[in-house]
Amino acid sequence: MPKGSSIRESVAIRGILFDKDGTLLDYAATWMTANRVAALAAAGGDRALSERLLIAGGYHPEQDRVGANTALAAGNAAEIAAVWLPQLPGWSVGDLAGLLDRIFEAESEAQATPVTELAPFFARLKARGLKLGVATNDSQRGVEATLGRFGVLELLDFAAGYDSGHGFKPDPGMVHGFCARTGLVPAEVAVVGDNLHDLEMGRRGGVGLVVGVLTGTGERAELATHADHVLDGIQDLEALLDRL
Repeated sequence: MPKGSSIRESVAIRGILFDKDGTLLDYAATWMTANRVAALAAAGGDRALSERLLIAGGYHPEQDRVGANTALAAGNAAEIAAVWLPQLPGWSVGDLAGLLDRIFEAESEAQATPVTELAPFFARLKARGLKLGVATNDSQRGVEATLGRFGVLELLDFAAGYDSGHGFKPDPGMVHGFCARTGLVPAEVAVVGDNLHDLEMGRRGGVGLVVGVLTGTGERAELATHADHVLDGIQDLEALLDRL
């Protein structure tokens, strides 16, 4: 059992707070094009510089993947901007973050690839009487742009980005916001995510269940040290709920 685990033999889960990218949406299919477009724009079209920016953000070119818990995998636009800024004289964090948010919103909307059919999945969870939310370090507009395509927004009781007024992960503000919106207490909430910052948000927020998934950048061995359960993807969540 992970250090600090809150799992019990019978967990009365009444709400689920999902990460978005890497959890509901396949990370590589949704975000790699967006990352490349953003880096090239920030670099003013200099492809060599854009590659250096991607690497600074956590991209591994030899594997063509983004590493877990890096700026590109887990950070918001301001955090990515701060990582890139030393190589971009003339930019401010605020201006660069604004550019990144605009590109990320447009590109991720165009490329958004769900890990399963999201509307039926959320409808089944709602039929269980569960409250549902999304907590992401993407922007609020990014939530609406990507998930709005799949008929999900109307099934959510709560949706928050890093700029929604609840702070950003790994701080627990989005857990607190979800509980305030739904009337649940943290012990009745499960947090589901693909990176350590998702799981840490849940732990700091005192939730009753923390679940890792393998559809993003996180790897099983690392997630298992922090999660109560690690699943191949959210498609296995309903079976887990049946066992609790």
